[in-house]
Amino acid sequence: MADLRKIIIDGQEVEVEGAMTLIQACEQVGIEVPRFCYHERLSIAGNCRMCLVEVQPGPPKPAASCAMQVRDMRPFPDGSPPQVKTNSPMVKKAREGVMEFLLINHPLDCPICDQGGECDLQDQAMAYGVDFSRYRETKRASEDLDLGPLVETHMTRCISCTRCVRFTTEVAGLHVMGQTGRGEDSEITSYLGETLNSNLQGNIIDLCPVGALVSKPYAFTARPWELTKTETIDVMDALGSSIRVDTKGREVMRILPRNHDGVNEEWISDKTRFVWDGLRRQRLDKPYIRENGRLRPASWSEALGVAAQAIKGASKLAGLVGDLAPVEAAYALKLLVEGQGGVVECRTDGAALPAGNRSAYVGTARIEDIDSAKHITLIGSDPGVEAPVLGARIRKAWLRGANITHLGAAAALTFEAERKGADLAALAALVAEAAPLDGALVIVGQGGLRGANGAGVLSHAMQLAERQGAGLLVLHTAAGRVGAMDVNATCEGGIAAALDGADVIVNLGADEIEIAKGAFVIYQGSHGDRGAHRADVILPAAAWTEENGLFVNTEGRPQLALRAGFAPGEAKENWAILRALSGEMGEALPFDSLAQLRQALVKAVPHLARIDEVSVNDWQAVPAVDLGAGRLETAIADFYLSNPIARASALMAELSANACARRSRPVAAE
Repeated sequence: MADLRKIIIDGQEVEVEGAMTLIQACEQVGIEVPRFCYHERLSIAGNCRMCLVEVQPGPPKPAASCAMQVRDMRPFPDGSPPQVKTNSPMVKKAREGVMEFLLINHPLDCPICDQGGECDLQDQAMAYGVDFSRYRETKRASEDLDLGPLVETHMTRCISCTRCVRFTTEVAGLHVMGQTGRGEDSEITSYLGETLNSNLQGNIIDLCPVGALVSKPYAFTARPWELTKTETIDVMDALGSSIRVDTKGREVMRILPRNHDGVNEEWISDKTRFVWDGLRRQRLDKPYIRENGRLRPASWSEALGVAAQAIKGASKLAGLVGDLAPVEAAYALKLLVEGQGGVVECRTDGAALPAGNRSAYVGTARIEDIDSAKHITLIGSDPGVEAPVLGARIRKAWLRGANITHLGAAAALTFEAERKGADLAALAALVAEAAPLDGALVIVGQGGLRGANGAGVLSHAMQLAERQGAGLLVLHTAAGRVGAMDVNATCEGGIAAALDGADVIVNLGADEIEIAKGAFVIYQGSHGDRGAHRADVILPAAAWTEENGLFVNTEGRPQLALRAGFAPGEAKENWAILRALSGEMGEALPFDSLAQLRQALVKAVPHLARIDEVSVNDWQAVPAVDLGAGRLETAIADFYLSNPIARASALMAELSANACARRSRPVAAE
């Protein structure tokens, strides 16, 4: 039963939970309390003192509202509720004093600071500070830290809020940053000058309330008021994190997280945040046709004519759905290819995902179920690489007391887990001894579902979930995979059967697969990657930030990606290319606009209309399959180079090289 207490906030009587802090109680009734160090997803530090309020009855001095709970307040002697005042003369004087102290050593470099225009210190100095300072002494200076190629530091601006320290320690699981010294000599530093080695480090840029930590790749390129901001979702992994894409003209300048408690909270991975330079490089901006072994530029009508002629003359036609394809494009490709008697396949990595069984290729659990889980079993998954934000959520559950079991290849986990090894025999033994558990969750990754034993791993994972009474979550690595499975872009026998004997292949952005010589390949994609190198006809398409599209994340949540800019050159939207190709073939697909396509899509798959909702999947057990000899492999070999956009990014290439150098660096014996 909730411990409710009555208090009066600025003359307004409210009833709030006793465990709440005063700053949370004020937020609940819509009263703003300024803060620098407090953050609702981090532990309480109480060291900036900006959130001071007056508490009555109490001592005649202000109290830090972030560190005082409602249950710590005492009623007046007559029994009336205690009072919190956020705008009294005492509070006003205290805030002005705190701001004056903060600005003693803060440099006056707002004109060249990247935080200018979206700086908490600027905003709060204007709202709560004074327009003069009584201090004329020389300002303190600090040495800048080298945290790596992502985060640029200007430590003279630091106000010691310690948000970066708490995030790296508590959320990212990285014990590198800390504060040393006392008083004027105190400073934030890294252990022995180490750089940050985490896939989540870019989040400290957002957390920093001043310009001490800024984005190194974005530095000095744009001001916030110059940017056009588009709220969309991420496709760098299958989590579907909510993001904001900021563009200047036709170019993406930066990518920032948006809050979504059910998916990514307010964090994003470094690949998501910094991959934007890959949207500019190695782009396909005009159609090409291969003649005499070489690609030459062509017009759209010529390229579509050659592609249509090849499709009409195919003895066996196959369509491949890539990892970044939106649902509309996958559905349009399915209609086009199957209309010609061909087959279409989205499981290009050979994952053993059964078509039509959503409880097996999506699962029955939600991402936010991790928060309340008491027992988590990871099978063939390294969440820190496959979905770093999900890994942070598992770490949060571990910090709250969850027991975690890990079966799979050795991984640099940010939480303690009972390792069972990577042998399939360990999985069989775990299933054999499984018993009902309260709050159990099974997460199976693509590293377990690929290969010859994939069906056996899925079968045993579902048996384990049944015996433990656990929820099942299938962790995908491809953003477009679940949506393509929902529209049943699959064929009997998987990718091997689809490619076997195919003489014409329509490749919709499938760059993670090698296509053998012999077949005529029509490639539709955004970047000059592996698929374009193998192609006989190239149809340039828009990237995910350049078209409106529907994606379904790893828990089965349909999400809308909105266009933030326009594709370069002559590149077109994916669905429009397929519609034009079908028209060139003389068998036009039954839609002329994206709206009509979505109407047909929703009619075929109704749950895709429920945007941002996770549908309940009825449990359908898969047939029991024996586990052969073998091991659970790793799904992603290189976190930074997992898709064509990332492989086109110079920054991702640098990060990949740095990670490789760290792995090969010799360590001295102690």
